[in-house]
Amino acid sequence: MAKVTEANPNLERNRKAKETVVNEIRERLSRTKSVVLVDARGLTVAQDTTLRKALRKAGGIDYKVYKNTMLEFAIEGTEFAKLKDFLKGPTAVAFSYEDATAAAAAISKNMKAMPALEFKASAMEGEVYDASATKDIAEIPSREVLLSRLLGSFKSPMASFARVVNEIAKSKGE
Repeated sequence: MAKVTEANPNLERNRKAKETVVNEIRERLSRTKSVVLVDARGLTVAQDTTLRKALRKAGGIDYKVYKNTMLEFAIEGTEFAKLKDFLKGPTAVAFSYEDATAAAAAISKNMKAMPALEFKASAMEGEVYDASATKDIAEIPSREVLLSRLLGSFKSPMASFARVVNEIAKSKGE
């Protein structure tokens, strides 16, 4: 192994570049609610561009391809450390900052048109999920959808009750 000396400044620059990448990943991990690992081998440039646009449009999602060794250094000692077992072959990473299921859902929607795209794993709230479980997570509606469904279920009985009370008040007023 070559020593870092004045005669070999490229090694020092390379090390600093790698540190920058690892720090970038760590910064993203510190803000994310979930991480989704995918194997995007076999995607055409057009498909990859379409996927990136869809993830940007979904909002609150960053998607990037990193070297597995950089990911390994970045996740070491974090709640995402168990993802190391899934870092084999080319890996693209989607970081979801607002809704934990958003990245998996957006990727899943695109998988229908992109059969080469495959889940590897995901992690959220300290738990790591394999590809199969990640597919299941992708089917979970967003938090906003779940809340609106819950509120809708409350609204219907309340509206019925209000109509009954209103009819009683009208009948007593006559």
